[in-house]
Amino acid sequence: MYRRKFIKNSSIALAGTTFTTSTVWSDLLRAKRRIGPNDKINIGLIGANGMGFSDLTALLKIPETECIAICDVDQNVVDRRSEDLVKHGQKTPVQYSDYRKLLENKDIDVVIIGTPDHWHCLQLSDALDAGKDVYCEKPLANSVAECDAMLEKEKSSDRIVQIGQWQRSQKHFDDAIRYVRSGALGKIRVVKVWSYQGWMKPVPVKPDSTVPEGVDYNMWLGPAPSRPFNENRFHFNFRWFWDYAGGLMTDWGVHLMDYGIYGMDVVYPKSVMAIGGKYGYPESAEETPDTMQTVYDYDDFSLIWEHGTGIDSGNFDMNHGIGFVGNKGTLALNRGGWKVIPEKEDGKDLTEAIEWNPSVDNGLDLHAVNFIEAVKARDKSILTAPLKVGYDAAVVCHMGNIALKAGEKIHWDSARHRFKERSANQHLKPEYHNGWKFPKT
Repeated sequence: MYRRKFIKNSSIALAGTTFTTSTVWSDLLRAKRRIGPNDKINIGLIGANGMGFSDLTALLKIPETECIAICDVDQNVVDRRSEDLVKHGQKTPVQYSDYRKLLENKDIDVVIIGTPDHWHCLQLSDALDAGKDVYCEKPLANSVAECDAMLEKEKSSDRIVQIGQWQRSQKHFDDAIRYVRSGALGKIRVVKVWSYQGWMKPVPVKPDSTVPEGVDYNMWLGPAPSRPFNENRFHFNFRWFWDYAGGLMTDWGVHLMDYGIYGMDVVYPKSVMAIGGKYGYPESAEETPDTMQTVYDYDDFSLIWEHGTGIDSGNFDMNHGIGFVGNKGTLALNRGGWKVIPEKEDGKDLTEAIEWNPSVDNGLDLHAVNFIEAVKARDKSILTAPLKVGYDAAVVCHMGNIALKAGEKIHWDSARHRFKERSANQHLKPEYHNGWKFPKT
């Protein structure tokens, strides 16, 4: 049970505001001062360099929230983020380098997990054991087995868990999916999902180096294999190394594949096959492919994922999106909006052409509000991205990477919750290192 009596006034009024605007922040601070200490929701942030701090920013736009603790293995990041909070009128947060110490803080109600993927499983499990509600960044975890463990842990807990797939809180995505399910597109035979990210340039090869001052590198590695420090594997670029993440297939894939499977009301495919590699930048430092295509067979339709870093040329003149291709027309959808492109027969449109419907809201801010409303109500059912949503998207994306690593077409056995091929099953569960143990459910 929460020790606080939460207020019932709406949190959504300030959801679209900007953290860095001084006038807006002054208004927020005035609103926060009206909240009694017993009605505050105290936040602890674990992983403060990138999306973790963006998530915190969105949550702090809600009057009843306050950040009282920040944890990061890089003291430079902790100091910088603490200064960011103080200069906007917040109190100086308690600083930690070990997330387990932060979880011991009884005053913390909500934990944000913004660390690299390989840490999510342990930290979410420990946070739930500590009685904290959790906002966890996507992808859910760095393997199928970790996703399984997290799902079981959450099922046995009364804590509220929101996964950072914030598109689930954007209205235009729901509008588009309702249209897809209306039948207006006719029989959908192909779902195309893609992410071409021109701003993600190749990472140049760099030599190993000494650990930067203020960085607890052993803590950063955690359960990942022990390796010498290399700048390329640290902070943002961890995404491109298998020890810590799954490349663009999981980084953007969980956002977009989520709506591919959600729109079609499916999860597990019959089979998966994938090709890809470092086709664009073969001399770069990344391990994960800069170019990849994955085909999922769902018996009566196929779902195709494709990605490319360093280029922006995607389907339907979009650098990212989801396309539902039906006999009567195609609906193309991305973060900016959606449209319908009709098929023609004898010069006539088989379905209504719909011009671009732009998004009009801020998905991350609305996602934060949805989470806090669920926390206050103690009601998991109102979450827009509960752990199961993150689970489904992450598992399907990991299947794509597993097919690539296996080097063959692989088939899912739903009854046994594993693949039929040994080459694929060896990639389901990671080996934990450096004294860290795989969490028990």
